[in-house]
Amino acid sequence: MTADVLEINDALTQYDPVMGLEVHVELNTKSKMFCGCPTEFGAPPNTQTCPVCLGLPGALPVVNARGVESAIKIGLALNCEIAEWCRFARKNYFYPDMPKNFQTSQYDEPIAFNGWTEVVVDGETYRIEIERAHMEEDTGKSTHVGGATGRIHGASHSLVDYNRAGIPLIEIVTKTIEVPGDKAAAVARAYVSMLRDLLLALDVSDVRMDQGSLRCDANVSLKPRGSSVLGTRTETKNVNSFRSVERAVTYEITRQAAVLSSGGKVVQETRHWHEDTGITTSGREKSDAEDYRYFPEPDLVPVAPSREWVEEIRATLPEAPSLRRVRLQEEWGFTDLEMRDVINGNALEPIVATIELGVTPAAAKKWWLGELARSANESGQDLDALGVGPTQVAEVQKLVDEGTLNDKLARQVFEGLLAGEGTPAEIIEKRGLALVSDDSALIEAIDRAIAANPDVVEKVNSGKPAAAGALIGAVMKDMRGQADAAKVRQLLNEKLGI
Repeated sequence: MTADVLEINDALTQYDPVMGLEVHVELNTKSKMFCGCPTEFGAPPNTQTCPVCLGLPGALPVVNARGVESAIKIGLALNCEIAEWCRFARKNYFYPDMPKNFQTSQYDEPIAFNGWTEVVVDGETYRIEIERAHMEEDTGKSTHVGGATGRIHGASHSLVDYNRAGIPLIEIVTKTIEVPGDKAAAVARAYVSMLRDLLLALDVSDVRMDQGSLRCDANVSLKPRGSSVLGTRTETKNVNSFRSVERAVTYEITRQAAVLSSGGKVVQETRHWHEDTGITTSGREKSDAEDYRYFPEPDLVPVAPSREWVEEIRATLPEAPSLRRVRLQEEWGFTDLEMRDVINGNALEPIVATIELGVTPAAAKKWWLGELARSANESGQDLDALGVGPTQVAEVQKLVDEGTLNDKLARQVFEGLLAGEGTPAEIIEKRGLALVSDDSALIEAIDRAIAANPDVVEKVNSGKPAAAGALIGAVMKDMRGQADAAKVRQLLNEKLGI
C-alpha cells in the first residue's frame, strides 16, 4: 500500500513541477456576449435568458462590442499581440448546463496572443509567458440536490440555471511555467493575485472570486529532476481563492509524486478541489483539443479590430500595477520588506483605499498588516472576506487621532468589528472603551499608584526619574488601559516635581 501523498520536500527532491494556469474572467458588461440579456448576478433562476443564449433553433448571435474592447484591454495589459483578424469557433461537447451542446469560443485564432507579465515572490521576479487570451461565453450553472458533497454523485435531482449561459468570458492561458519547485505554488498564487489587481485596474471585471467571476484552472505535471520530458498533467478546475490556488498546486505535486514513486501513472483528467479537506479528487478524463471537434462558428462574422481602435484603447490603459507599486512604495516611504509584506498579505488595495480616506500610510499599514491580517490568518480567510473595510479602519483611526481611543483600545474595537458587534461608535459604547479624559479621575489613580509604590517614589526622588515608568504602568492598569499615557505622564511629573 502506498501513501496518498508525499511530503512536499520529498516530492521536490525527486521531481520538478511544471504548471500551466488558465484563468477565466467574467467581464462586467451589462449584456451577454452574443445577445442582449442582462448579466445581473443573483437574479432569480432562468429570468435572464432568450432564444440566443438558450440555443434555440433559428436564433442568431451578435458579438458584444464592449466585450471585444475589454478583451483587447486585457491583451494589451498583458503585453500581447492583438490579432488583426480573428473569429469564433464552436467547441463541441455535451453538458446539461450548456443548452447548445457547444460553447462559442475561440480556438486557433484568439484575439490576443504571445504576451508576458511578471510576478514577484519573496523578492524574486518571475516572468510568466502568456499563450493567449481568448473570448468565449460562460455556461449555465447546475445545482445537485440531495447528495452529501454537492456533486452529482449521490444527488436525488439536479437544477439548472441558464442565467449565466452566455456571460462574456476571457480565458487567459499561460505557457508552461517552470520555476524552482519550492516556489511553484507561491508563484501560482502570486500570478492569480496579480491578474486580479490588473483586471480591477482595467475595470473590465468585478473579479469576485467568491461569485465565480474569476476562476483558475491549475494544470500541474511532474518530471523527474533534470529531465526535459514533460509528465502527464492534471487540471484542477475552478479554484476560486488565492489561498486555494496555492494549496491545490501543492497538493497535486505531492499526490502525483506519490503516484509516480509507487510505479503508477498519472491520469490525464480534470480534478475537483475540496476546500474543506484540502485535497483534489478525480473528475473526468481530460479531452484533447481534437476531441472537441472545433470548427469556425458560421453564425458570427470575424472580428477585425482596426489598428486605430487598438491604439485608442492602449491610450486609455491605467498605470501598470507593478509600476504603481513602485510609485506607492516611494510615496509611502515603505521599505522593501514592508512593501513585500503588504503585497504578500494582499493588503495593497485596502491600504490604498484607507489612505485615500485620510489615514497616514503608517497607520493604515499598522491596522491592515497587524490586527486584520492576523485575524485573517487565524481564520484561514482572505482579508477581503473579513467583513471589515477601509471605511471602518479609517473611522477607528480617526477616533485614535481625536484622542477617543489609544491603540490598545482600538484593537478591542477591531475585535468587535470582526465579531459583527456594530459600528466603531456602537462598540465603544457597548464595551465602555473610550479614553478617560477627566483629569480628576487620572489624579486619583496617580495618588493610588504613589501610595501603593513608596519604593518607586523613593527612587524617583533620589534622582532616578526613569523609575516613574512603573508608576505610569500602575496607573494604566488601574484605569484598565483607558487612560491617555502621555497625559498620565504629564500629571505624574507635576505631582512628583520632575
